[in-house]
Amino acid sequence: MGDHGGRKVSLTVMRPVDRSVLVVVPALNEQESVADVVEDVRRVMPGAACVVVDDGSEDATGDRARQAGAIVLTLPYNLGVGGAMRAGFRYARAHDYEVVVQVDADGQHDPSDIPSLIEGLAEADLVVGSRFAGVGDYAVVGPRRWAMSFLAWTLSRIAGTTLTDVTSGFKAAGPRAVKLFAAEFPAEYLGDTVEALVIAARAGLKITQRPVEMRTRQAGRPSQRPFRAAIHLGRACMALALAMIRPRATLGGTS
Repeated sequence: MGDHGGRKVSLTVMRPVDRSVLVVVPALNEQESVADVVEDVRRVMPGAACVVVDDGSEDATGDRARQAGAIVLTLPYNLGVGGAMRAGFRYARAHDYEVVVQVDADGQHDPSDIPSLIEGLAEADLVVGSRFAGVGDYAVVGPRRWAMSFLAWTLSRIAGTTLTDVTSGFKAAGPRAVKLFAAEFPAEYLGDTVEALVIAARAGLKITQRPVEMRTRQAGRPSQRPFRAAIHLGRACMALALAMIRPRATLGGTS
């Protein structure tokens, strides 16, 4: 049980079977899709444990996830994806998981790509699932594309490698990244994407990417309409600037 601003975070858990791989699914009001996501994860990764972080949902997200066989961490109010993933990484560290895979609860990430992301950890500490690396037909245009291209170019220079999709929420973290993120994962807006990559790169972690294919959202409405998506990417650029002025995190300083 954790403490966020004086309020307790309740953890409803089941004993995991495997201590090596933990799939973390941050979820807010995704009762229509979360069970299918959990079932797909368990089908593709039968030996892994799946944690759904119920990020202050006002629907039956937690119950549906639990019924599908997931471990459920229930946050008392909405912290955003960054806060939910921080809870997931801390759970992983506390239970000695070596690998954490982040998967969205809306069904757009295909769990069949998880083994490829994990394979990438043989040569890197953090593997990003890229929607723009030659698989599938996912595309963006206009101001959103320009902002994403700028972010990708900038972060590629920071990380010392080519990254084409730095706002992807589909990632695999190896042991060194799990250790770092359990202590340093940012809970702020966009912290789970742009800022997390900056923190990892500046801490000396090796980052790479693997191509993934996006699926159609299973339920609900996309959170980003074209105009709002452009604003979102503009904020991402500001998040990048803020991340660069933060003190540099080090693996030796984590615990």
